[in-house]
Amino acid sequence: MMEIIPAIDIIGGQCVRLTEGDFAQQTTYDSNPLEVAKRFESHGIKRLHLVDLDGARAKKPVNLAVLESIASNTNLTIDFGGGIQSEEAVKQAFDAGAAQITAGSIAVREPETVKSWLLKYGSEKIIIGADFKGTNIAISAWTEESKYPLQDFISGYVKTGATLFICTDVSKDGKLQGPSTNTYRHLKLTLPEAGIIASGGVTTVEDLEQLQEIGVKGAIIGKAIYEGTISLKDLERFIC
Repeated sequence: MMEIIPAIDIIGGQCVRLTEGDFAQQTTYDSNPLEVAKRFESHGIKRLHLVDLDGARAKKPVNLAVLESIASNTNLTIDFGGGIQSEEAVKQAFDAGAAQITAGSIAVREPETVKSWLLKYGSEKIIIGADFKGTNIAISAWTEESKYPLQDFISGYVKTGATLFICTDVSKDGKLQGPSTNTYRHLKLTLPEAGIIASGGVTTVEDLEQLQEIGVKGAIIGKAIYEGTISLKDLERFIC
């Protein structure tokens, strides 16, 4: 079964969503991320994608207290991203209760560093963030499309032992216009050994059904939950 992974993005300790990663397009949905996480868990959700947006800007984790609170008060398996730019940050996240961390921009800028983390912590604990626009990797906080093809980026990390990839179409993130199903289908066909987690644009139950049919490992759902286009009740049938 495809894993259902709701997202909580944190700014100032509160649960927010951005559109296309733009801090100027921010909506605050809840002042208590722990209560949001508990609601997810009450519907059978087992995974959580927790993003420290303050940390992403500061280039170091800022909202570790939120991570620690959710980890110690729920049984959710949490992957934590945002500000993971050093081994110290990786240790801080694991110490605060993260089961996994997502290596985002550093995976593009410093592949040797991330490869060392894969060797030290294992491929189940280090997720590679593959943010993309079109067919290329997106960099500079999503404002710039690189010349680095998404497929080559993932393939390179597969060769070094990575197994999990959060693939976010930044042109669709937060827009509620549907995910890049064709991109995920192509990745599954050409890189079957890569565990692809689809992110960006998931809007309806039909989107989830298509992604499950493609065979992605997981789907991250953010704004669709908060705006009510997918209910937590809808998600229950996708959960083992």
